[in-house]
Amino acid sequence: LLAKRTSNMMQPKDAEKIADRTRKQFPEGISASGTDAVRFTLATLASTGRDINWDMKRLEGYRNFCNKLWNASRYVLMNTAEQDCGFGSEPKVLSLADKWILAQYQQTVQHVTHYIDSYRFDLAANALYEFTWNQFCDWYVELTKPVLFKGTEPEQRGTRYTLITVLESLLRLMHPIIPFITETIWQSVKPLAGNTTEHNTDSIMLQPYPEFNASLANDTAMADLEWLKAVITAIRNVRGEMNIAPSKPLAILLRNLNGEEQRRLAENQNFLMVMAKLDSITVLAEAEKAPASAAQLVGSMDLLIPMAGLIDKEAELNRISKQLDKAAQELARVSGKLANQGFVAKAPEAVLDKERAKQAELEQAMVKLQAQQAEITAL
Repeated sequence: LLAKRTSNMMQPKDAEKIADRTRKQFPEGISASGTDAVRFTLATLASTGRDINWDMKRLEGYRNFCNKLWNASRYVLMNTAEQDCGFGSEPKVLSLADKWILAQYQQTVQHVTHYIDSYRFDLAANALYEFTWNQFCDWYVELTKPVLFKGTEPEQRGTRYTLITVLESLLRLMHPIIPFITETIWQSVKPLAGNTTEHNTDSIMLQPYPEFNASLANDTAMADLEWLKAVITAIRNVRGEMNIAPSKPLAILLRNLNGEEQRRLAENQNFLMVMAKLDSITVLAEAEKAPASAAQLVGSMDLLIPMAGLIDKEAELNRISKQLDKAAQELARVSGKLANQGFVAKAPEAVLDKERAKQAELEQAMVKLQAQQAEITAL
């Protein structure tokens, strides 16, 4: 590293300063991170500019990414080895989460292929990171647990099938950027993958590169699962803010559900109760008064968690106050844009409609939050 940083220097003093700074920055040298982590870091830095601003923190982050992939693969293998993974003639049922991850993955294949064809390896690497870490590892792996532990045999078969299918294809999609870890994992996944390994070869290098499959695109499943994620996240946010143990079952109240939200709740209520650790879910009539509750907005739906025996009144008032401040700032920004005659004159009508809808939504949200604030204050 010292040789690279100080070679071909015009001024020896500059070389000496850089050498001293390097020794101070890395007193014990640079710790090993693995070839795949270095390759992935280089791919993410391969933008259209001529220079690369190397960042050791990013290298560390992508080393953690490789570890995340390894651990997720272990989970898949532990739950599929010596099990019926749905590649035979036995019936299998795909859960909402299975349909969602298959659709998300096809979207990722489409994006990565486009970016590679455009020589935007940085965007391809970022798309792989986003799907692998945030969708597959953080959400889908957790969403499989209720099915694998308590689902029917066809449901478990469908989830095992999806785990193997997505992981095997994802390894092929990532292989050009991180070849070593994907080859190692693929050797363990291959015997379980049934017909998904299209050619009986000894190496992932000789496998076909994944192609977009439009038949697996599913906008409904993606929208439904995003709604479930928003509800689960809202409940977890309240738990964190109110210091409620994750293991403590909660009763929640829902109000102002539209037709789509009612359908999603009816189809996925049991799943939601398991994932969010709920004791009960009650839908309130529009005029029905709720007890003192911690409140979250999920779209236009009110999500209320009764705080009897749980609530810290001051903490809840502070939380609502922060939400009000944030909404007020955003409302001022949107209102300012709409009051700007230059913006209104130049912006397309579709953009103006979107800003007006956002303004109305923020105004409605502030009215609801102010009402909740008054209700908690009166306790």
